[in-house]
Amino acid sequence: MKALLIKGLEKTYANGVRALNGIDLAVDQGDFFAVLGPNGAGKTTAIGIVTSLVTPGAGQVTVFGHDLIQHKEQTKACIGLVPQEVNFNQFEPVLNIVINQAGYYGIPRADAKKRAEKYLTELQLWDRRHEISRNLSGGMKRRLMIARALMHEPRLLILDEPTAGVDIEIRRSMWRFLRRLNKQGTTIILTTHYLEEAENLCRNVAIIDKGQIIVNDRMSNVLRKLHVQTFVLTAVDSVNSELSLGGFVTRIADEHTIEVDMVEGQHLNELFAALDRQGVRVDSMRTKSNRLEELFIRLVDVRDEEEQDDV
Repeated sequence: MKALLIKGLEKTYANGVRALNGIDLAVDQGDFFAVLGPNGAGKTTAIGIVTSLVTPGAGQVTVFGHDLIQHKEQTKACIGLVPQEVNFNQFEPVLNIVINQAGYYGIPRADAKKRAEKYLTELQLWDRRHEISRNLSGGMKRRLMIARALMHEPRLLILDEPTAGVDIEIRRSMWRFLRRLNKQGTTIILTTHYLEEAENLCRNVAIIDKGQIIVNDRMSNVLRKLHVQTFVLTAVDSVNSELSLGGFVTRIADEHTIEVDMVEGQHLNELFAALDRQGVRVDSMRTKSNRLEELFIRLVDVRDEEEQDDV
């Protein structure tokens, strides 16, 4: 049994916009699955249909074997949703928000209080439980929405841009929490524009563009399709503008910054050996952009070119 199974899902809005064009998608139980795509690709529509917020035009959705149309209540009970936008009452205390959420699922108040303490503690919000939620920082509000979505302990957690506007330290603490949650058995579906999240967290990925799935594969297989990775190195001393590192494609961005393209088959130890031969001491190194983003841009560009060729 799949955690989520989508077959032939279509959606055309009243204004004629075709948001989904017959997509198929299967997510295994216990998976950490990324759904990626540009704005307007159809991600939010697909999530809206799965969570019963949007009516499908055609197709079938089942969640842990429950048909979305025939067994809507059972389906909704399996799902926890963390939306893009903050949508709780910001004049209500933190503790009330999560306890009231549990009440919508018929959870006894005593049990709700225990769960509230558990999730607010794990998400580092327990000491703010009596505070009016509007006073929380953006990162705290995001974590509060995760705690709220978990109060009925769903088997499938859907996160729609969960770390938008959150600083890197809080983002990484949320990553650690989500990894633990997934390891405990919760299936997680993630959409994000911080594509390093997908690369670091998810085992499988689907990429949607213009209402169609253009990639659906294991993350490791997708990343293997990239043949070039660019590193940015900061040198201790000024770099000669005519620096050459043998077989490595090299660009001098400024007197202390070197960009190096590494193709498949080249290794970092070979790069540092070449730098050492040239007397270049490196203070720091980072990737110029994450590999998944490069791949996404390439896939979309290729698809656009194919469509133009068909015209």
